Amino acid sequence: MRQSRQGVVLLQATASSRAYSADVTAREMESVGAERSGSRDANMTRLVSLVSGAFRPPPGRARILTALGFGFLVHSVFAAAVLAMIVAMYFGMSRSLGTLSWPYAALANAALVMQFPLLHSLLLTKRGGRWLSRIVPGSYGGTLSTTTYAIVASLQLLVLFALWTPSGVIWWEAEGAARVGMTGLYSASWLLLMKASFDAGAEVQSGALGWLSMLQDKNPRFPDMPTGGLFRVIRQPIYVAFALTLWTVPTWTPDQLALALTLTAYCLLAPMLKERRFEARYGERFRAYQENVPYALPIPRKVPNRE
Repeated sequence: MRQSRQGVVLLQATASSRAYSADVTAREMESVGAERSGSRDANMTRLVSLVSGAFRPPPGRARILTALGFGFLVHSVFAAAVLAMIVAMYFGMSRSLGTLSWPYAALANAALVMQFPLLHSLLLTKRGGRWLSRIVPGSYGGTLSTTTYAIVASLQLLVLFALWTPSGVIWWEAEGAARVGMTGLYSASWLLLMKASFDAGAEVQSGALGWLSMLQDKNPRFPDMPTGGLFRVIRQPIYVAFALTLWTVPTWTPDQLALALTLTAYCLLAPMLKERRFEARYGERFRAYQENVPYALPIPRKVPNRE
């Protein structure tokens, strides 16, 4: 009789534990959904607020004209750089404006491909940030630092992809259905890069934050540490998506391989410096995020057993 009662108690305890576990899981799923929705809403709300404020800027003719000039410059150079990247890599770096003879072309190409990661990383340091804030003289140099950074980075990419001297050797070029498929993968990689950039803060990635803040005569409002969208899957979706654009091209040449190997190494190593800055800025909050979200590969996380 006593054993029977103990069995009933055990069954009740087990059922209660399972019900509690299911309830916790349901609440966690609701929390995750709310966090994802909140992250998307926060990004969109912040971006809409920033853009809408540009239609009613405070008085100041010189400030407004300067801000608009920087806005036109950054987005023009940014668009030209992205277009040059898409077209040049689609053809495996076999079509460009560079006309140097070999072996000088090899040296020039090496310099072009190395200048981007070196200067790009330097400008993200504290010293680089101070330098960026001094490019534009006056009190708005700091406000425009994200815009000037985007201008410099875009010019670097434009020079790299527009002035590359092709080797003239084509190893493989997809045709027919294979070309359609590779073009689809290449396009998907660029869309993934756009999504990751939006999740990180489109106004910062595009350089719009600086000039739009100057236009409205206010301090830039930077996005919080990104943890939503693709940043819930891996910690470095921008770098991974950029690396994917390098390897999904429908044309392969020695030029494309050299570019892909160099910039992929950069995409794997450079975020380590970024994570040091994030750890210094966000402390324990970033360390907790770092423990729960993988670096570059979406490896499933183990769910602890609650029973």
